[in-house]
Amino acid sequence: GLLRSDSIPEVGEDAAATVGMAETLSEEEQDELRKELAKVEEEIQTLSQVLAAKEKHLAEIKRKLGINSLQELRQNITKSWQDVTSTTAYKKTSETLSQAGQKASAAFSSVGSVITKKFEDVRNSPTFKSFEEKVENLKSKVGGSKPAGGDFGEVLNSAANASATETIAEQTQEETH
Repeated sequence: GLLRSDSIPEVGEDAAATVGMAETLSEEEQDELRKELAKVEEEIQTLSQVLAAKEKHLAEIKRKLGINSLQELRQNITKSWQDVTSTTAYKKTSETLSQAGQKASAAFSSVGSVITKKFEDVRNSPTFKSFEEKVENLKSKVGGSKPAGGDFGEVLNSAANASATETIAEQTQEETH
């Protein structure tokens, strides 16, 4: 090549002066390099002007199509999200979270079954049966002709009403004596 220099000129340095230090160039070689330098600078200027014109044309097309910055941002975000969701890491993470969710769901279901079983065990226990019988007896004393076997809430309400009725009856007897 024309240049045998190991160093590359920094921005702002005179390329011809740097080359001159490394080796002596003939006047003809220096003229050739200056012409090439001018040509490259002109090409850069032309490319900058073409780029500016293309950017202006792009903005005009977008304006005519009604594409604004917000729409472009949305499109970029959507594209980025699609890129992310197509990655192997995302897919693996998604699968792992899905499996964890399924396991958690199964665990909650299992806990619910255990609680239901425990309630059934309590309801079938001799202590609960004895309590239930006492409430039924109280209900039959208070309610009289109502058929036995109402739900537990009704039985408790009846027991509470019976207790209140007995208290009022006792107060009335005390007032008359």
